[in-house]
Amino acid sequence: MPAPPALRSPRAPISPRTGVAGAWRRGAGVDDGIQNVAAGASELWAEPGRRMTAWEPPMFVSIFLYPMCQSKVSLVLQESPRRHAIARCDTSRSTPRISETETEATLAQPSAAVQGGTAPLVQALKSTAAQDVSCFHFPGHNRGKAAPSLLSNLIGAETFSHDLPELPELDDLFYPKGVILDAQNRAAELFGSSKTWFLINGSTCGIQAAVMATCSPGDYIIIPRNCHISVISALVLSGAVPKYIVPEYNSAWDIAGGVTPSQVDKALKELEKDGKKVGAVLVTSPTYHGICSDVQGIVDVCRPLHIPVIVDEAHGAHFRFHHSFPSTAIEQGADLAVQSTHKVLSSLTQSSMLHMARGLVDADKVSQCLQLLQSSSPSYLLLSSLDAARAQLSENSKSFDEPVAMALETKDQLMVIPGLSVLDLSCFASDFPAIDPLRVTLSASDLHLSGYEADDILEEHQIVSELVGTQAVTFAVNLGTSRQDVQKLVQCAKHLSDKYMSANESRFSKHNYVRSPLDKFSVKLSPREAFFTKKRRVCIEDSLGEICGELICPYPPGIPVLIPGEVVTQDSLSYLINVRDQGMTISGAADGELNSIMTLRVHLVKEELAVKLQDDAKIEVGSMACGLLSPRQEAEQVPQLTPPPCGSLQNGAPNLHRCDSELDHPLQFVHLFKVSQKYVARLPKQLGFITGWLSARNKAHPKQQGPGS
Repeated sequence: MPAPPALRSPRAPISPRTGVAGAWRRGAGVDDGIQNVAAGASELWAEPGRRMTAWEPPMFVSIFLYPMCQSKVSLVLQESPRRHAIARCDTSRSTPRISETETEATLAQPSAAVQGGTAPLVQALKSTAAQDVSCFHFPGHNRGKAAPSLLSNLIGAETFSHDLPELPELDDLFYPKGVILDAQNRAAELFGSSKTWFLINGSTCGIQAAVMATCSPGDYIIIPRNCHISVISALVLSGAVPKYIVPEYNSAWDIAGGVTPSQVDKALKELEKDGKKVGAVLVTSPTYHGICSDVQGIVDVCRPLHIPVIVDEAHGAHFRFHHSFPSTAIEQGADLAVQSTHKVLSSLTQSSMLHMARGLVDADKVSQCLQLLQSSSPSYLLLSSLDAARAQLSENSKSFDEPVAMALETKDQLMVIPGLSVLDLSCFASDFPAIDPLRVTLSASDLHLSGYEADDILEEHQIVSELVGTQAVTFAVNLGTSRQDVQKLVQCAKHLSDKYMSANESRFSKHNYVRSPLDKFSVKLSPREAFFTKKRRVCIEDSLGEICGELICPYPPGIPVLIPGEVVTQDSLSYLINVRDQGMTISGAADGELNSIMTLRVHLVKEELAVKLQDDAKIEVGSMACGLLSPRQEAEQVPQLTPPPCGSLQNGAPNLHRCDSELDHPLQFVHLFKVSQKYVARLPKQLGFITGWLSARNKAHPKQQGPGS
């Protein structure tokens, strides 16, 4: 073991992610840094990419910090005979999980403790709202003086006094230099990232920004087919082309799992073989049901190829704060991780965080993308709730002890109730590394009850679930869950069993097994191409074989069954009609009742290009390789059409399409020409017609040679 380096100067530039448990780490947002470090304090050494656990400190030192608010904070940490897990200084590799005995000490480090539960953004908002000033700025309720009484009575008049715009003392979300920057830096410290952005448009805008920052138009991005709808919207915005991975699916539960490193490796090799450029790999971990993927293994596959890994960690914002939780995406080496702080944690709905690790992604580009996607009038109530949620976690290192204990006890009690089952990793053949202990997914299929039926019965007993599916009901245990709540859930579950166990033989159920709607899908256009193509409405029952023109997904969980550009298959159609008939909410469809769907006004052209010719018909007769104009186009001197690069591939082969109206879709490899019946009659019907056309044209116009002649 090399000797530890000399103690750093208090004024020297110090990485925000290194230090003796943060003892010589500069406080987040505090430029002056540490004013006093106890004499004789030792310093850790660290190898890049792992937690610094090699040193056993005799004691922690006393630190005095002068934050921006000028309040003096003193920190004294007690002796510890244990080795202490320290935040790693390089995110390029995976990090070991904190052990149970190390958890309290780790959260007592300055990454949590020097913050002292303070929230600079909350304090600034409070101070600004308390000013006795005459306001001539927005919003129009004028700090609550003109607040609507109905809403004021609901949420309190004081709430409006804190609904302020971007005043100088409140900083600027797009160019933070003051309290917002301080709050984001404190969050980065606590969550173990090199940089953190506050999001007021939810995790959706974080996903969109992450994809846009890593993928250029035409780049491929590897994503799971059970990704959230925000990923598909990111493809529309960025122009990236999806390479789907189909996750393992349990039909008895109607639940999809995660993706494996081998699946990612296979997808990368297939794209490499086809000569495709990969912009990023995106993984959903954990899923809505709490199933985690092996992010570290996926990073190990992607890192040698310099491909960034994005993790939709919306349901895993709490993972860093208890030893029984799975490792976070950043701890496992992911480049970007998007977390919904408003889910298991306690910020306001619609507020989230985007975390980044040092490495492959340009932070400035992420910031630029967020400026495109986020509101230019951010809500300071949402922003301050993120700061407050972070401060709440830094106050108590044992915040999740009770929720974890309650969740595990609840699962144990539910599993022994006749006719009920609880989802766990044994339900999947793949070797998924973990499942969120706080997510409780219950099935009553042995009672011949669908998830919807079971949820309706529980709701009659004032039990409100987080997620309902065809086969199961999911409950989310969180910081606000009480013992009384979980006891009530168990008692209602017993009532469910007692009532329907004796009757299950006489009940006929069609919900025992569900065929996966994600198994077989046919992609004809990229989501972006499909989004900008003209559409028409068709009856849902008549849509089989059509190309879907809208995003259709049951919500929650927000996993698309049909994506724009995909062919409507029998499996997807049957699944959608089934969930529709059971009353599930359908998101993305223009017709929320799902009696009809929007399809593209594009018809597939057979390989032999057989078409019915009519007078003045619109015929596909050219290819991009020819670069030729039809006689009519030449006469009218119309510029040659140049279709954009296309990502519409199926099994590596381009698709040919025919449009109902001219130029209403950017065709790939196909030009539209207006030609007369007389001219068309001279063309062969088979693919060799291009050669004949070239020959005839060159004879008639010997000086006008096409690029392909």
